Amino acid sequence: MSKVRTRFAPSPTGRMHVGNLRTALYEFLIAKHAGGDFILRIEDTDRERYVEGAVDIIYRTLEATGLVHDEGPDKDKGYGPYIQSERQASGLYLEYAKKLIESGDAYYCFCDKDRLATLKTSVGEDGKEITMYDKHCLHLSQEEIQANLDAGKPYVIRMNMPTEGTTTFVDELYGKITVENKELDDMILIKSDGYPTYNFANVIDDHLQEITHVVRGNEYISSSPKYQRLYEAFGWEAPKYVHLPLITDENHKKLSKRSGHSSYEDLVEQGFLPEAIVNYIALLGWSPEDNQEIFSLDELIKNFDYHKVNKSPSVFDITKLKWMNGEYIKAMDNEKFYEMARPYVKAVIKKDLNLETIMDMVKTRIETFPEIGDMIDFFQELPEYSPEMYTHKKMKTNSENSLEILKELLPILEETDDYSVQGLHDTVFEYIKKKEIKNGQALWPLRTAVSGKQMTPAGAFEIMEVIGKEESLERIKKGIELLSE
Repeated sequence: MSKVRTRFAPSPTGRMHVGNLRTALYEFLIAKHAGGDFILRIEDTDRERYVEGAVDIIYRTLEATGLVHDEGPDKDKGYGPYIQSERQASGLYLEYAKKLIESGDAYYCFCDKDRLATLKTSVGEDGKEITMYDKHCLHLSQEEIQANLDAGKPYVIRMNMPTEGTTTFVDELYGKITVENKELDDMILIKSDGYPTYNFANVIDDHLQEITHVVRGNEYISSSPKYQRLYEAFGWEAPKYVHLPLITDENHKKLSKRSGHSSYEDLVEQGFLPEAIVNYIALLGWSPEDNQEIFSLDELIKNFDYHKVNKSPSVFDITKLKWMNGEYIKAMDNEKFYEMARPYVKAVIKKDLNLETIMDMVKTRIETFPEIGDMIDFFQELPEYSPEMYTHKKMKTNSENSLEILKELLPILEETDDYSVQGLHDTVFEYIKKKEIKNGQALWPLRTAVSGKQMTPAGAFEIMEVIGKEESLERIKKGIELLSE
């Protein structure tokens, strides 16, 4: 096992959660940093939670984020099948469970629901009830077991956990962890429907596919002693465990669907770029020594060191992600930016205007693409606005002097035919110079009149060049009318 092999083993239960994507990313980075292989395995044995089309979502997400797998259901390199239900159909898991029965490390359990309901329960540290199985069926004779099997009585196969001593495993971040064996329940390996449990199938598949590093959320730390017992029962070498910190929302609660940004597809629909999402998620638990924040995927592969992952929970800060997304938009080449921004512009602008000029205006001002609409809607139609917008203390403007400025500028702008940015600049600044006023005293009311907005992605001249002479004059007249009232 000298070559590093990691696996991303999602269950097809819907959209890919941010936490799952971070697990996939870290597994990918661990493998690629060491020149190893990144394997995709679909864990679909929980049929009750299976969602139609979810496997396609997994493939689409990995492709969009650049997390290219070396092996998987579509790339069999000799370790397949890579879909657990297909592995289960071959009887693989039952075969290994029976090996444990033969060694005394597992046993058939025929207890029905009514009997299981009578077992004692205790309350764990998280407040949830814990039911410990009492090993009742461990003591059945071979004759009783065979009679039950011959009669077709439903059964599960349970692990026979020791009741004395301790079990120790090592996590790469948390170090050596030891638990009392009496705390370990005789977990189910094969369910009554013949399917393996998640824990059992994981261990079998990880061993057979020679996985060297198992990366998962730290909520699985409590299950790890059970994994360790399985490895020891089979006499197999355990992989390296890397348990990742929890991802929380801004209120330090577990990131949930109610947050609106718990899945990769949620974020894409909100206008975030795949490369920005990957970059941000990489920093949820890990940070480089030089505090660099913007990374390409190749740079992440080069710099990522899982030993530097933080054990404390990571806060998903949507404001920080928006900032990062904005940085990616700024750095985008114009052709790609136009392609991505055009649908948002066309949804708002129906007139025959220079859309590329409008897109150039917003490129450095937006953080997500859906922001474009509210930023440029005034190009399509002048919104209703209050005359109070003409008052600006810093610019030393108010309704009275703004009205005077617009009335004086209107005939000058009617006379000029050069509505280029430079032409308008020269014309208006000549007026400012003659009138001996500050630039803002003329430019603020002019921009307010032609946009009807407090904030715009460009100045008055850029706006007027786009909407043209006729529309510009019409809007200035409306401003004069509004101020006159």
